[in-house]
This record gives sequence, structure tokens and C-alpha cells, in this order.
Amino acid sequence: MSVSKKVLSVGLAAVLAASMIPAVGVFAADEEIPTLDQIKVGEDYQDLKASIKVLTNRTDIVDTVYKGYADEFMKMYPNIKVEYEGITDYEQSLELRLTTGDWGDLCFIPTSVDKSELSSYFTPLGDYDTLDQTYNFVQDKSYDGTVYGIANGGTASGIVYNKRVWKEAGIDELPSTPDEFLEDLQTIKDNTDAVPLYTNFAAGWPMGAWDAYIGVTATGDADYMNNTICHTKNPFAKQDDMTGPYAVYYTMYESVARGLVEDDPASSDWESSKTKMNSGEIATMVLGSWAVQQCKDAGDTPDDVGYMPFPITVDGKRYAGAGGNYSFGVNNQADTDNQIAAMLYMKWLIEDSSIYDDEGSIPALKSGDLPDALADFEGVELLADNPAKEGEESLFNELNSESEVGINNDDYPDCEILEAALYGSNTLDEMMDQWNEKWSDAQDSLGVEVNE
Repeated sequence: MSVSKKVLSVGLAAVLAASMIPAVGVFAADEEIPTLDQIKVGEDYQDLKASIKVLTNRTDIVDTVYKGYADEFMKMYPNIKVEYEGITDYEQSLELRLTTGDWGDLCFIPTSVDKSELSSYFTPLGDYDTLDQTYNFVQDKSYDGTVYGIANGGTASGIVYNKRVWKEAGIDELPSTPDEFLEDLQTIKDNTDAVPLYTNFAAGWPMGAWDAYIGVTATGDADYMNNTICHTKNPFAKQDDMTGPYAVYYTMYESVARGLVEDDPASSDWESSKTKMNSGEIATMVLGSWAVQQCKDAGDTPDDVGYMPFPITVDGKRYAGAGGNYSFGVNNQADTDNQIAAMLYMKWLIEDSSIYDDEGSIPALKSGDLPDALADFEGVELLADNPAKEGEESLFNELNSESEVGINNDDYPDCEILEAALYGSNTLDEMMDQWNEKWSDAQDSLGVEVNE
């Protein structure tokens, strides 16, 4: 599908809930909390008084851009005070603070919260089939037919790159296979002063981005991450056509082993890497499309920053996974007024604010346009992960935990691959054999049916 200013509608088609929806705005503070679809922002709860705290990981803009959102909302709801708290060590801090219940009213749901645990911390936002009609990525934070989080927009899986550097290196066509990409990185190293691929290893969390590419991007299968991989024998084995998880990790391993990354990954720096991408000191970084706008904003040459599809081709076609960013969740331990106020602010952010234009992300609303950052994705099909089959909603998480492979919820496996490539301690094949063995043992332990 062409992505130029077309509406992105992701996920499975859903039917409207059969039950009648209660009238909007009739809920008193001591009555049932409304669902997100029942609220009309700007019309309902004009007399509601509350003071809410919003937790965010965006410490770089919490006192500027995010404060601006709060100020704009409070013009509409002067009786609701919105205050932000920026947290540097967000995941670690939230993992502890959530258990106390006394952390605020609205937050980005940390990745450490399992789907089966969402109801322990967060307010139900509505029925999956109903909200899926309106919003992208609702399955990310849904469990047993109930939605507990709405994504703060979405991101596509690809590679941030400096267009000027690639042109100066003499590269006229973007790569479509791992080996073509590696050859291009070598060309950049030979013909420019830029770091071909910056890993951001020292920060840790950017390394975890590689895991996001092993599903749709590497297979073209929207069922892969929540269904297929759970029942696949040796999912990390090398495929003859260089698709699948192995191809993604091969790209990382070989980039490091061939010396196509920063000289000392352990001393890399995330904040300065955005400026270096903007200036052309860095040629590529493997990160979601959310990073494009941050790199554009980090220097004087924003037009040099682009975004390319990840270099894997499946049966002659290119795919990119489209997934939600952090999802907003409302604290179910807050008092009723605060929960309703938090839902009002969240709905205003995802539907009426300029947040997606400001961040260059895929809107939460299915009716929204794709960002200009995806201009190089012409002909690339964007797919979101399908939900797990009924009765297997937690199976991937259980396998991931039992096997201790740690896909998508732990950056260490990716860091381990980099370290092995950097120091020559293990070959990629040896590491993937170990992962396959762990995965198989977990399948056996959990009694999972395995497809040969």
C-alpha cells in the first residue's frame, strides 16, 4: 500500500458492541466511570474539579511542549489542573511506583506490565470491539476483550538515516536485503567520515528496538509475533531467503563484527546521537519512526534526516511493522473525579491536540494521515500485529519469560549479540542455536503444540 497521506487502519475488522451505550455525560462523580467512547470532550463534565498528575519519559519536552498541551486543555477545562512529572529512569521507576497505587493519574504504561496484569493497575477504557473501530493499536493494551491503554500514536519499523551522507557516499538506491545494507554501510565507511551505523549500546534501551523488526518486517506475517512464533520449531534458525528473526539479528551482528559501528559502543551517547544524525556525523540508526522528528529537531539540517524501510524482502515484497508507542493508562486507584479527568485529558490529547504532528508519529485515530517521515515507504505494506488467538492471549509472554530469551521486554539479549560480535566470544549461529534450545524447552514445559 502507498503511504502518501493515506489513512492507516490497522488490526482486525471488528463489529460494534451489541449492547446499547449509555447516554454521554450523565455520570456523576460517585457513579460508574464512563468508557472512552462515551465521553465528549469540551461538552461533558464542565463542572468537574480535579488536579491530575501525568507521568512521562519525555524529560526533554516535559516543561515546554507537554506543558503547552496542559495549558491549552485547561483553557477548555479551567477546573481541572494538569501537572506533568518527567522521569529519566522511566521503566525502572514505574515498575516500583505502580505497585503503590500512589503515582499519579495518567501515565505511559511500562512494558514490564503483562497484559494479564493490566486490570490490576489501570482503569478499563472500553470494549475492544468498540474502541478498535476508532483507534489504532488498541490490541497492544487489551486483555480479555477490554482495553486498558490507548497508544500515544504509533511508529513504523525502519531505519533513521542521513540522506546527504548516503548521497555523498555514492549510493543511489536504498537496500532491500541485509547484505545490500551491509555493503552500503561499508561504502559509507570507505567514502565518508560518518559512522555507518550507530548502535547507542551504552543507553541500552535503543538496542531493544531490533526486536521490533523480527515479526511483520522480517516475515510479512501479521500473526507472527502473537501466534506463529509461539508454535514454530526453532524460530531463530537461518532461513535460505534471509527472512525471519535470524536475518534481523544477522544484520546487527555483522555490522558490529565488520567494524561498521561506532569505535567504542560502550561510550555511545543517546542525546548527542540525535545531533550527530542531523549533522551527518552518523549515517544510520536502527530505531522506530518516532525517532525521526527528534533527530530533525536536534540540529540545523532537518531535511537531511530521512527514514528507510528495514532491508528485508519477503517473496519480492517489503513490509514494515506498525505498532503503538507507549500507551496512556489511567490509575484505577485514583478517586473517581481524577479518573474521569484523566480520561478527558487523554482523549483530548489523542484526538484534538497537535501531538502527532509535533512528534511525527502515526496518529492514534484511524482517520488520521500518516506522517511525512514515511515518504520512503512507497510500496511498503504496513501491518500491525494481530491479536493472539482466543485462549492464548498470554502464551507469547509465558514462552518469552519461561525461555528467558526476553524479546521486546529486555534489551539485554540484543546487547548480548552486540558484545559477542564485538569481542568474538560467540558466532551468531551459536547464539541462535542457544535461543532455539531455550525456546523449545519452554514450549515443552508449557505443553505448546509445535508445527514442524
